[in-house]
This record gives sequence, structure tokens and C-alpha cells, in this order.
Amino acid sequence: MSTVLDVRVFLESNIKLMKTTIIQNIFRVLLGSIMLYIGIAHLSFRRIEFQAQVPTWLTTNEGMMDLIVLISGYIEIAFGILMILGGKLKVKTGIALVIFYILIFPGNINQYINEIDSLRLDSDNKRLIRLFFQPLLVLWAFWSSGSLEYLKRKFK
Repeated sequence: MSTVLDVRVFLESNIKLMKTTIIQNIFRVLLGSIMLYIGIAHLSFRRIEFQAQVPTWLTTNEGMMDLIVLISGYIEIAFGILMILGGKLKVKTGIALVIFYILIFPGNINQYINEIDSLRLDSDNKRLIRLFFQPLLVLWAFWSSGSLEYLKRKFK
């Protein structure tokens, strides 16, 4: 319980003072729009393809894979909306989105290791390049939400 309170205090102290530039806001809204689109894709027109992202070590049950895709789709829609809206929650949203990107990274590794063709990633080369794109998403979320600057100030 104490750890949860410590994290809450850590995130709330001085978080309201974070200002972001117009460029950061544009990129935050762009990232939010992408997340919204991807979330909708999870729930509809790319639903089956996203099942290929579910790590086989997690489950091979199609029903469970579909549930994971649906849940992640709703989460991505929520992140998209929060990133677009920004406001007081933008720093917290950025940090949470970074954590989400890290948590879903094993799905990308799984797709590469098991040579799964999906989402136009139909060669080892394309799947390998996709792996290097994930850290860029992490940096994008950190920077555009003001989370990077917030954490730098917090640990100065």
C-alpha cells in the first residue's frame, strides 16, 4: 500500500506545472490519432491480423488471443483519446503509454522469432525493422507528452 501511495505522490508532485511546446502538442495529438486508429483496427478490420502479435508463449488458444486483441484495442483507444485531449493528464498518460509499449513489445519479438507474416510484415527484414521502431514510439510518447522533461526534472 505504501508503494502505491509513493508512486501516486511521485506522479502528482509538480505534474501540473509541465508545459509542452506547440510542436510537442502536434506530435502528441498525432500519436494519439495513430493510437485511436490502431485501437479501432484491433476491434474491427485488422482484428485477426493483430492476433499474430499475441506471443505464443502466452497462449495459443484462439479465443484467448481474440480477447487479448480486443482488450488491447480498447486500451489503445483510451490512450489515443487521452493523448489527443492532453490537459492535466498528459504526463501521466505519456508515462502509462510508454509502459504499455514496453509490455506489448514481446508480441513484436514473438512475430519476428516465429516468422509470422501479418500486418504487412511478411519478411524477416521487415519484422526486424519493426523491432527497432518500438523504441522510437517510447521516445515519442515520452517527449510529446512532456513526460521526459518531467522525469528529468524529478530526478535532477
